[in-house]
Amino acid sequence: MRTAVRILVAVALLLLGAATGIAAVFVHRMPWALALGLVATALTAYALPPGWSTRLPFVLGFVGAVGWLTVPRPEGDYVVSENWQGYTLLGFTMVLLVAGLATLPRPRRRAPVAT
Repeated sequence: MRTAVRILVAVALLLLGAATGIAAVFVHRMPWALALGLVATALTAYALPPGWSTRLPFVLGFVGAVGWLTVPRPEGDYVVSENWQGYTLLGFTMVLLVAGLATLPRPRRRAPVAT
């Protein structure tokens, strides 16, 4: 039961991170909205406890959504603009990814099983 809840929480946080990333991309051209989106994302990532099923899925959802929207569209243009707002969003995304990975808990060593 506990594993099912952890998986459900991880999937929900992955989707929340993706929705947050999509929203940040679509409002990044307005400086006040960019600031609000980045601060809200950073505070959410900070508030989530570090772990494989908590903070990391949220971060990966955000990074995945921003990365997916960074790829050129068929018309040849980009969703993320080539100005300071776009580069700020991309830089923040990389910092968030590094922070999400760096704050993962260390693996625990298992005690040897006596036979």
